[in-house]
Amino acid sequence: MQEFLTFLKKHPVVYVTRDIERAMGLSFDTPGYFIISNSTPFAKFISQGRKNILLIESEHLLPTFDLLQREETESFLKNIASNGPNPSLLVFKPTSQIERICTQNTWKLLNPLVSLSSTIEEKISQIDWLGPLEYLLPPHCVDTLENLDFEIPFILQFNTSHTGTGTQCISDIKQLNALKQTFPKRPVRALKYISGPTFTSNNVVSKENIFLGNISYQITGISPFTNNPFATIGNDFDFANRFLTDTQKQKFFDIAKKVGEKLQQDGWLGAYGIDVIVDKETQELYLLEVNARQPASVPFESLLQKEKTSLEMPLTIFEAHLMSLLDFSIPYQSIIPLTKGAQIILRDAEIHFDAQKLLSWKNQLESLGYTVIDTPNTEDGTELLRIRTKHGSFISHEEKLNDEGERIKKIFE
Repeated sequence: MQEFLTFLKKHPVVYVTRDIERAMGLSFDTPGYFIISNSTPFAKFISQGRKNILLIESEHLLPTFDLLQREETESFLKNIASNGPNPSLLVFKPTSQIERICTQNTWKLLNPLVSLSSTIEEKISQIDWLGPLEYLLPPHCVDTLENLDFEIPFILQFNTSHTGTGTQCISDIKQLNALKQTFPKRPVRALKYISGPTFTSNNVVSKENIFLGNISYQITGISPFTNNPFATIGNDFDFANRFLTDTQKQKFFDIAKKVGEKLQQDGWLGAYGIDVIVDKETQELYLLEVNARQPASVPFESLLQKEKTSLEMPLTIFEAHLMSLLDFSIPYQSIIPLTKGAQIILRDAEIHFDAQKLLSWKNQLESLGYTVIDTPNTEDGTELLRIRTKHGSFISHEEKLNDEGERIKKIFE
């Protein structure tokens, strides 16, 4: 690990992000690691005036593209370059706008090309991209809505979505016909409805290796944390470890590796995530999603891993992500394993942003021993609070909160 820290000093990286939590996979005291983010109470608290962190003041939270356009950002980057090599930039999720502004300013962007990530993530192009791996998906078809004929109930997905916003469960013909009338020419992906729990993992592709991350249960659609039945609201490593059999875990890793090998063939570097569902009836595993980017739970997984760092296996998922993007030869074969830990997220949905309420809830939750990260988001579906436990769990069985989870839920009711 010391070799990489020495390398980073000579090849500085600036993580530009709307939400500073996305950059918390590496210690803020790491030489050569810089951050540009919005100035929020949480960001101010954890940055503690560090010179390697630029917090930009604004009336509202600025997206990454807007942060890159600020004069403070340009000055910050010039100052880093004046004291050493030009820094490389890293963002949470790149866009064509971000790529364009980096090109205009001759800033090196470490993230893989948007054209590739979009092909992989978008629901329709993903099927062609998977090619011979298409069989990993549930039974499915692609068609325009006006021509779609699929056995009800089924899952309908528009080409692009985020945290469940482009996904619907079609349960009757009236619901389908209403969509056909509204969007007759729109292409969609239809998948067989499968009842069962969903699990996820964060993984990393380097030039030499594929690092398979830890499996967590994907907490989804529980009120009052969200009003969207398909919205992801957390991860539970403890429940995944208890629920899945050794055979199912191995099959999950086989899917993750096959996807990673395909990414590697296409020149991908860095983190990617997969979502996998377990069929309640057959116990078969099916691939649901491929997230071609740093998944949102990478910093949390990395923080849990730091608690277990050993000389034999010191690598976290974020460190593997950053090393791969920098084309640093990783001297390890695997990352730190986890069997405990969970987080649950309160989204702006049934409950809307209210600064006083959020502060009150945060204080209550922290008094119970949880780590709480607050974000002053005001848009529907965005994160308000992240509630974390390092050693516990929030799930007793599928879609059912345990006593700890219920205790948190009652605070919001």
